[in-house]
Amino acid sequence: MKKTSPKKADRNFDKLVDKFEAKIYNTVKGEWRLKLLKEDLANLHSPEKNSTGLSETTAPLTVWDAGCGFAQISQWFAEAGHQTTLCDLSHQMLIRAQRNFEEAELEATFINGPAQEVAETLPEFDLVLFHAVLEWLGEPKETLKAVVDKVKPGGHLSLLFYNRNSVVIRNTLRGGWRLPYILNDEYLGKGKKLTPPNPQIPEEVLQWLEKWGFEIEVHTGIRVFHDYMTHEVLEQSDLDDLLALEYRFCREPTYRNMARYIHILARKVES
Repeated sequence: MKKTSPKKADRNFDKLVDKFEAKIYNTVKGEWRLKLLKEDLANLHSPEKNSTGLSETTAPLTVWDAGCGFAQISQWFAEAGHQTTLCDLSHQMLIRAQRNFEEAELEATFINGPAQEVAETLPEFDLVLFHAVLEWLGEPKETLKAVVDKVKPGGHLSLLFYNRNSVVIRNTLRGGWRLPYILNDEYLGKGKKLTPPNPQIPEEVLQWLEKWGFEIEVHTGIRVFHDYMTHEVLEQSDLDDLLALEYRFCREPTYRNMARYIHILARKVES
């Protein structure tokens, strides 16, 4: 009898919450990521915003943050009056997100569990956020399908993921012992604790979404140049100039799929 392969596990960050915050969120890189995400999502966040917030004719969106982490983006939506549901596999991450909401005097629904299982219990949403989760999953494509199925017809998916193209480029530029591993496609999973083991190829992810009935509205590369620069080069460079270059090229087709992260905003086609 043929043995079935054991199901690959998703990554749980319960023991790395503080390190995650220091290395990813509280950095220029993290701030730049949030800036571009908010820009890409601005029309959904506040389509008719005035001095009092959302206009009376603008209904609040239902938003599901699937794998919320510290929930910066879903909190941003909650601050604008949208109805938010958040889940995370990490209990500690969810506690931190809940604390952030409480400190901001915001309400939301919080659920502890993996997105693909939580999805089975949820209704459809106007907007689903799936940010920096795909690359940590044991079964990325299958889980993504379970998540995108919760987008209403006419609704949107905001998908942020770690770019496999960037992993190949950066490790090739660093050379040495890495080259044979790259040639043999054995370079995945050999990084540090905060290096995602399962980065995705943007072209493949776009094909999945289009097959599942989504139209791509926004396609942005986050950190096109920064992560290829050495510490010495970064120290010699003006940060404002570098960020201006990042901004200039982040949505250009030639450059965006070289970036460290890819953000896709896609609309589910109405039948």
